[in-house]
Amino acid sequence: MCSTRSFTMADRVSARIAIGGTLPRSLLDDLKQHIDDEDLRVDWEGEPFDPENLPVDTPLDLKAHEVAWGYFEQLEQFCRDHGLAYVRCSGSFGPDREVFTGSGEPRSHAVTEDDEFVFSLETIRELGSIAAIEARAVEANFTPGPLVIVDDLPSECAEATHG
Repeated sequence: MCSTRSFTMADRVSARIAIGGTLPRSLLDDLKQHIDDEDLRVDWEGEPFDPENLPVDTPLDLKAHEVAWGYFEQLEQFCRDHGLAYVRCSGSFGPDREVFTGSGEPRSHAVTEDDEFVFSLETIRELGSIAAIEARAVEANFTPGPLVIVDDLPSECAEATHG
């Protein structure tokens, strides 16, 4: 179902997402479609994403201007559905960094426009110790590994593995 929500210029910000993990080759076209739908680029003003140019030693780092509400709803859901880790950073109305490690639930962290972590007094009290605050900062500073495309298992192997 298509969203009928309309966006004003104030509802749009620049955002970036770094994606890593292991993706079966059969899902690469789906990933590319989500990236194309968001008009994500490898450079802020650069060329569209081309799967032939995946980085080898770093996560796939994509950027866009004028992103509605600062997040990539369908792409992020695709990553969660397929266990791909990501870190999404968006600015302006409450800059944040959302971290998904490849499992569990994503977690948002407040940051400044310069991507520095911010802890409210309430959060500091909730965490209760410097060690807990430092642990949260480590969690928030997560960086996905490279995005690795792997050949799909033959169907009989997949059934034996998962069945």
